[in-house]
Amino acid sequence: MDRTALRARAWLVGVAALCGTWLVHNGAAPRTVAPQPSTAEAFAAGPEVRPGARAAEPLRASGPVRIRIPGIGVDAPMTGLALGADGSLDAPPAADRNLAGWFEGGTPPGAKGTAVVAGHVDNAEGPSVFYALGSLKKGAEVEIDRRDGRTAVFSVDAVEVYENDAFPDKRVYGPTPHASLRLITCGGGFTRETGYQGNVVAYAHLTGEH
Repeated sequence: MDRTALRARAWLVGVAALCGTWLVHNGAAPRTVAPQPSTAEAFAAGPEVRPGARAAEPLRASGPVRIRIPGIGVDAPMTGLALGADGSLDAPPAADRNLAGWFEGGTPPGAKGTAVVAGHVDNAEGPSVFYALGSLKKGAEVEIDRRDGRTAVFSVDAVEVYENDAFPDKRVYGPTPHASLRLITCGGGFTRETGYQGNVVAYAHLTGEH
């Protein structure tokens, strides 16, 4: 699905069922709730490349196979994700705690446009691949290995958290003139009855490849 097709779908509706299974089953003591981003990691205004941060030329399209985020200990394989009947992005299989998914109907990471990668915050057994996404800092590096043998390197521009009823679909999923990346998991307020009430989103842009 290209950018025109994304616009025709009136933006993705969010990510389905990434949240809160372990905590719902085992309670929500403050020390166990996933880290949430501080206001210091948010954008001052809009999802733009940080001033002074160089955006590399986009790569040719090639699907991703692995994601690494050294700052939060992520090193995981990737699987393709599709859209559900309601237009929301499906979640990766929850049984595998170390698996991230990418929207394979959209932009592959490293190509021009907005690539979307989602991962569970936990499952019934404990924390999952993106449990610590909310602790990611501006400037952190994200590496994505691709099927063409190249590794796309991204720099984090901001990390924000949104409640479900205020999720900014256009801001998160909208097209960009450079190679952008969005990393998404659950976050926000938490209750044992319903799990997390929102999503954590990390915004990043391509800075190089090797």
